[in-house]
Amino acid sequence: MTTRRKFLLWSGAALATPALPRMALAQQWPARPIRAMVPFGPGSTIDIIGRIVLEPLSAALGQPIVIENRGGAGGSIGTAVVAKAEPDGHTILIHASAHSAAPAVYSNLPYDTVRDFSGVSVFGTVPNVTVIAPAKGIKTLKELVEAARKGSFTFASAGVGSATHWAAERLRLAAGFEAVHVPFRGGPEALTEVATGRVDFMSIGISSGLPFIRSGRLIPLAVSTVKRSSALPDVPTTTEAGYPGSDYTFWNGMLVPAKTPRAIVNRLHAEMNKVLAQPAVVEKLKTQGVEPMPLTPAEFDAVIAAEVKNNIALVKTLGLKFN
Repeated sequence: MTTRRKFLLWSGAALATPALPRMALAQQWPARPIRAMVPFGPGSTIDIIGRIVLEPLSAALGQPIVIENRGGAGGSIGTAVVAKAEPDGHTILIHASAHSAAPAVYSNLPYDTVRDFSGVSVFGTVPNVTVIAPAKGIKTLKELVEAARKGSFTFASAGVGSATHWAAERLRLAAGFEAVHVPFRGGPEALTEVATGRVDFMSIGISSGLPFIRSGRLIPLAVSTVKRSSALPDVPTTTEAGYPGSDYTFWNGMLVPAKTPRAIVNRLHAEMNKVLAQPAVVEKLKTQGVEPMPLTPAEFDAVIAAEVKNNIALVKTLGLKFN
């Protein structure tokens, strides 16, 4: 009997016997390919990290995981799709800290960031690196700040409310300079504009920025972590550069629609723990500057709820206005 045939038989039995143990539900799942929504474009930090972990997860679950990139509006467009999806474990969301920043930026989100999703697993945290084109003649973060204070500067992001937007705003506010925000639909497009010099600078996840840095197309000025990143050990932190309060490290992880059965959430979490412990995965994430951040699903939910509250309060306190 095929796996699909078994699932159909089990589904019929479940209608007649609602009290079927949750463990049985988890054992029958997944019954078909899983759709993984990445609400940013290919080559974005979360896309790169998501692909690293989803390939071995697919092997572990015995079903293909089909990645769908749907960017725009700081990740909220793709996220809304998952919020409305059937909560049966066959649609998952691969997101980052932009998820908890969105309520502070968008007043009319078509979903509730806290109530409509359940956290599954955090892949790790990723520092941002502030980059600029060599042609700008700026080699340190201090030089960038001084130049921005004197003239009209612009900064790129992967969209309003994205982690790249949030990181640059925190740096700008901590360093005390003005700059015009130029949002794009994704990190790669924004990086290209910075590399050409059409936009002055950007704070981007190390995973996306490394290819541009290694090729010499962009100069790394500082990383947003409290400690230096192992991926860029010679690059100082923004705090070292003299701007305390400018650090911003964002998480990358997996969520599902809120009503997804807990047995499936727990199974996904357990399988992801195994994936994140695989030496090959550990090494790949390390080369992308990813630092471990092990959390239970409940702890992940609590982190998101706290971040949403803090981000909204921060925006109000600072009087930030978003279009």
